[in-house]
Amino acid sequence: MVHQIGVKLRGQIRDFSGKLCSEMGKVVGRFVEEMVYGIQARGSVRLSEIARSLEEKTSLKKRIDRLSRNLGRKDLGSEISAGILAEGAGRIEQNTLLIVDPTDITKKYAKKMECLATVRDASEKEKGQGYWVDTVVGARTDSSEIIPLVHKLYSQNAGDFVSENHELLDAIMKVSRAAEGRGIFVLDRGGDRRRLYKQLLDNDNSVRFIIRQRGDRHLLSGGKLRETFELAQRCKTPYGETVIKQKDGREKAYFIHFGFCPVRLPEHPEVQLWLVVVKGFGAKPLMLLTTEPMSRNRKILWWVVQAYLTRWRVEDTIRFIKQSYNVEDIRVLTYERL
Repeated sequence: MVHQIGVKLRGQIRDFSGKLCSEMGKVVGRFVEEMVYGIQARGSVRLSEIARSLEEKTSLKKRIDRLSRNLGRKDLGSEISAGILAEGAGRIEQNTLLIVDPTDITKKYAKKMECLATVRDASEKEKGQGYWVDTVVGARTDSSEIIPLVHKLYSQNAGDFVSENHELLDAIMKVSRAAEGRGIFVLDRGGDRRRLYKQLLDNDNSVRFIIRQRGDRHLLSGGKLRETFELAQRCKTPYGETVIKQKDGREKAYFIHFGFCPVRLPEHPEVQLWLVVVKGFGAKPLMLLTTEPMSRNRKILWWVVQAYLTRWRVEDTIRFIKQSYNVEDIRVLTYERL
């Protein structure tokens, strides 16, 4: 039975790899198939482990050398990324959530890996050496399925690096173009930036979004500038719901209440936005700035709240995948291969 499952899995990977590599030739197609299969079979991104999964008579060293050589192929990463995005974009519907999750890969003891840069290790909550990764996946509030769209590693010490904002906007706009404007982007507090709003609200490239607020931004409300946290404190929250959230491996129930108020960004007064306020998760309210038109309709408001809660669920899924394949154990030395 295990053998049958393995054969079936290999067949599915071959079909998937064929779609990604249809323009790249048989050699690259075979290499991508072997890499995907090896990562799945061994639960590892180390070339030595991937090589061990391959049924070949050649020595382990020769297998590792071949994989490393193919991994260094110029433009391989961008071509595969374009194929994955094209495949996923076809499954994005009008109200699919596009979860943006900037994260990091920390290499605590690495010295020789190319373009190592300073990152903030989210698990240790301290600075370390490593790389940044921008991830975008599609999701729905009523489904546990996620649709991979973008997963890009970058370093501020690389020669082609412009800025963190540039990398994040590049990922967002690539997805928006591929999905032909469908979907709504959901970002955490790290997305509450003037530079991002300038691009996201651009008349020619505007996108729909839900962005959690830090609370210190000033918004226009009733013709006056007010701090977001002050607006949230004053906002009426007439609707209530009980939410079950996983925390430290345990389920915890929260009774939350929520409401909204119309606002505008002082830098973009021509664009009507809405501040959705959720109280009950902690001492401070959860504040979500969105392009989605709000009204005194519980169903509409609750959908926006659910959209952000879905982000929490997807973050846990991404974290689980990262741990399952021990992504931070990656050991290739050159930036292109990374």
